[in-house]
Amino acid sequence: MARTLPLLPTAVVGSYPVPEWMERLKTDFFRGRMSAAQLRDVHEMAIKAALHDQVLAGIDILSDGELRRDNDIDYFLAQIPGVTIAETAKDFYFDYYDARLTAALAAPDGAQLGLADDYAFTASQTDRPIKFSFTGPFSLSRRLRNEAYRDGRELVLAIARILNAEAHALAERGAVLLQIDEPFLAGYPHDVATAVEAINVVIDGVPVSWGLHVCYGNRYARPSWETHYDFLFPAVLDARIDHLVLEFARKGYDDLPVIEKHGWNRGLGVGVVDVKSDQVESADLIATRIRRALEFVPADRLVINPDCGLRNLTGAVAQAKLTAMVTGAAMVRQSLVHADTEPSIRPTETPAPSAQGEPR
Repeated sequence: MARTLPLLPTAVVGSYPVPEWMERLKTDFFRGRMSAAQLRDVHEMAIKAALHDQVLAGIDILSDGELRRDNDIDYFLAQIPGVTIAETAKDFYFDYYDARLTAALAAPDGAQLGLADDYAFTASQTDRPIKFSFTGPFSLSRRLRNEAYRDGRELVLAIARILNAEAHALAERGAVLLQIDEPFLAGYPHDVATAVEAINVVIDGVPVSWGLHVCYGNRYARPSWETHYDFLFPAVLDARIDHLVLEFARKGYDDLPVIEKHGWNRGLGVGVVDVKSDQVESADLIATRIRRALEFVPADRLVINPDCGLRNLTGAVAQAKLTAMVTGAAMVRQSLVHADTEPSIRPTETPAPSAQGEPR
């Protein structure tokens, strides 16, 4: 896949806007007023539209928009054998279930969550590279009433083994780029080592390119925590991942030196679009943000993406932000290619000082 991607490829983190009509229909399903077959048709139509929007914006690595999922947790927990959900109706489809676990999870005998089928449908709709994301074991454990394990670490690892089976099935169906999302991790910085241990269980034996997305939360377009990414280090260095996908645009780029200081020498998905704001960034501002990241990470290790999922934006705003992101990335890419073709600076010339970050 890497051979088909340009320098500074653009991607989405995962989720895509859910239009109001789809919100109503999904809520109808959770209130028992729509069949599962009807909901599947709605999902497939919405995924096709999301892929079309991303192609129109010029995105290089596409996503299904996570549009089959009611939220980042329940879609997975509801399908794990042994998890009990007493009340499956919801007032609003995005609400969390009250999920309980009263007995230890059985070792998985193959995939159980149907994620490979989800990926296969998306792959049938496009010939562009696809990133398929799923919520990681640590975050899933935080929304599960644990009445089965005395040690929370054992619960996290048990969920990781279930996700590993899903990852194997995804790879067998052709997935080449998988991303683990840990949106709760910033709220539990002392548990990073456990989360990393579980991430490696998920990855074990699955020969694809792996990303890990960590943000500060994006529930209803609001951050759940305020922190800095130094909490990830040094534990995350042990994660067998190829990319970290991080939030920067909303908070600024002061954490970039942290990434460099701790010796992160793998890929970085750098957030250059604030998904918690309806204001559409200019391509020039996005280019400035990318150039800031280039002070710390070489261009061949950068992927350009929004801070987090686009679920809480309107379709029009998301499309405009993605289009600006693609344009900004193209501007920087062109300047890098142009610089490579120019003669070297003569000894009598002094290069201009580098920018000191974007204007605030």
